Order: sequence, then structure tokens, then C-alpha cells
Amino acid sequence: MALVMGSSLLEHVVLVGSVPGGADRRVFEFQSFVDSGSKYFSTAWGGIHWEKQVRDSAQIHRQNGFSVLVTGAAGFVGSHVSLALKKRGDGVVGLDNFNNYYDPSLKKARKHLLNSHNVFIVEGDVNDARLLAKLFEIVAFTHVMHLAAQAGVRYAMENPHSYVHSNIAGLVTLLEACKTADPQPAIVWASSSSVYGLNEKVPFSESDRTDQPASLYAATKKAGEEITHTYNHIYGLSITGLRFFTVYGPWGRPDMAYFSFTRNILQGKPITIYRGKNRVDLARDFTYIDDIVKGCVASLDTAKKSTGSGGKKRAPAQYRIFNLGNTSPITVPMMVGILEKHLKVKAKKNVEMPGNGDVPFTHANISSARRELGYKPTTDLQTGLRKFVKWYLSYYGYNHGKSVK
Repeated sequence: MALVMGSSLLEHVVLVGSVPGGADRRVFEFQSFVDSGSKYFSTAWGGIHWEKQVRDSAQIHRQNGFSVLVTGAAGFVGSHVSLALKKRGDGVVGLDNFNNYYDPSLKKARKHLLNSHNVFIVEGDVNDARLLAKLFEIVAFTHVMHLAAQAGVRYAMENPHSYVHSNIAGLVTLLEACKTADPQPAIVWASSSSVYGLNEKVPFSESDRTDQPASLYAATKKAGEEITHTYNHIYGLSITGLRFFTVYGPWGRPDMAYFSFTRNILQGKPITIYRGKNRVDLARDFTYIDDIVKGCVASLDTAKKSTGSGGKKRAPAQYRIFNLGNTSPITVPMMVGILEKHLKVKAKKNVEMPGNGDVPFTHANISSARRELGYKPTTDLQTGLRKFVKWYLSYYGYNHGKSVK
């Protein structure tokens, strides 16, 4: 194996390795767009034992199964998708940097859950070109499920550079690795319903305008769609983008409203509800995690092979974008009412005007996903929040003597 690298901001990586079984050697050559000495990169990878863990986790245990690299595997959606794929017999290798955007202990708990199902999660950053090169050297991944991202609308105003680092530079670094891999994997990745921005036409359809982002987060996701289209067009990568609509459920993200509201209600703290112009309540197309997972898996199952090799396009490749939502927008006050019912506690409420990054409503048209993926959400908000509350009370110890304020 040879590794050549520079020390500047733009790092050039060449990694040569042999395919298990003695096949012809494959060459991975691509660039990383960030300093590899930064805080984002872990040194806790490499070595014979580590490589064995990666290979074992990638082993396929069903006929015509996949070997999938899941980025953001210790995240909310990533952990659920990884578990679903592993349970049906696919090989899964996770990648996550375990950052502190929200409580890393929750991510570690998800990792522990996945480890118990023989899913190995590599601790590292999607911007680490050397790590990606090593993973593609060890495993001939058939698919990549790219779910690593810096999430959150309001946090973008506090730390804009983290969004560029993760959602743009990280995406490009991953695509560079995929374009050079042999074989090239098919890619499914998480865009966002936020790309619809200030669009007032509802429900949102994939063909609607997406050129008016309301937040930097939305802008980075829109940029991701343009970037992936470019790599599809130039290099023959098969790419499917999924526009998620307000995903919720067990093992969710603490920064999401339903999660933080639950925490505050149980602790006797007030919650803040945003109400827009003319006292119109914000509404969201809340989509339960199990329905999102089904859409992700169906996207992998229907993804066609990439058509490039050696970093060159050989034929036109598949490019798709789908909405994954529930098609039933619910106002935030109605969501709070459901939480109060399941928690058996009344919320203390403050009402404020939303910030500039918030949009008044989201509503998915899922006709394309239903037709091409067989996607059909089945969980309403009442049922989904009941399942979330049950998990929350158990995970945070309320079922073991912890008192509700």
C-alpha cells in the first residue's frame, strides 16, 4: 500500500491496495478539501484488527444482498437504517464522527445498540479522504447511504462554517472517493424538505422551485443536490437524493422540537411555540422514523448501478430525487397537545414569532416515491409520538423511579 499526501489545505491522496482474493489492484486517488490535522479527524483507525472488524461487518448474509457504507451511522436516521439493513442480511459498515452538536452519549448509546447487532461503526469524519480511501480499499461497497450532515436551522446562524464543512466539503470528499472506487457504488443521500424554502405552493413536489432557501442549512442541502447532479453527469455515479420531512421517533435528535418539548414538559420548564404572521401556527409534515427507513431501504433496492470506472463515465447513470413525508401536516400546538396527552402533564407555553430561518409549513407530495419506491407511510402522529414517549420515559429512567416534575 502506498500513501502520498501533502500538508496544505487541499490534500492529495493516492492509495493503492489489492482486492481480497488476489484480484487486480485498485487505485484510489482523490482529494480532501480540509486540513487532515484538524480536530475533526480521529486517529483511532487502522491496523489488522480494525480491518478485520470492517470486513466482518461488511459481510453479506443474504442472497443478492448489499454491502453498504452508512455515513452518520450513529445519528438518528443512520442508526435506524443501519439496523434495518443488518437485520435483513446486508453487510453494513458505519462511519460517524460523534460530534457534540447534541449529547454524544446518545450517539454512543446508538453505537452500542448497533454493535450488539454486529454493526461496526468507524469513528471518523466524512472529510477524511485517507480514511475513505482505506474503507474502499478494504470493502467493495455496492452502495453508500450518506446520512452524515450538520443538521439544524437555527444553529446555522451560530456556526455557519460547520455546515459548509459537513454538508458541502464532506459531500464532495465522499463523492470523490466514490467516483474513483472500482466498482463505483450506487449512492443514496439525505437532502431535506428545507430546500423548498419560501415556496408557497403546497404540497411540495420534486419539480417545484427550490431557489429560495430560508436558511444556510437549506442552502447547503440545495447545493448538495447541484453537486450530486454534477458528479452523476460527469462521472456516472448512480445517485438518489431523499428530501426528508421532519423525522421523529425513538432514538431521535434532542434538538428537535418534539424531543426538547418532552424534556421540558417533564422537567416543569416552559416550552416556546412559534406563531407566524396573522397568528398562524407553524405546521410540519411530521414523518415517523420507521416510514423514513422504509423509503431509504426502497431507494437502495431500486438504485441502478453506477456506470463509471476508473473515475470516468461510461454511460448515462440514474439520478433521482424523492420526497419522503407523511402528507399530513400538523400544527405545532396540536403536536404539543398530543405530547401532553401521552405524558399526562400540561405544558407551560411561551409564544413567540419565528426566526427568519423558519418556514411556516411543510407538506410533502409523495406521488413519485409511492410510484417508484412503493413508499407508503403508515404511522400517524398520535401513534408515533406514543411510541416516542414510551422510549423516552424508558431511556431517561422515568420508568425506574425518576420523578416527573
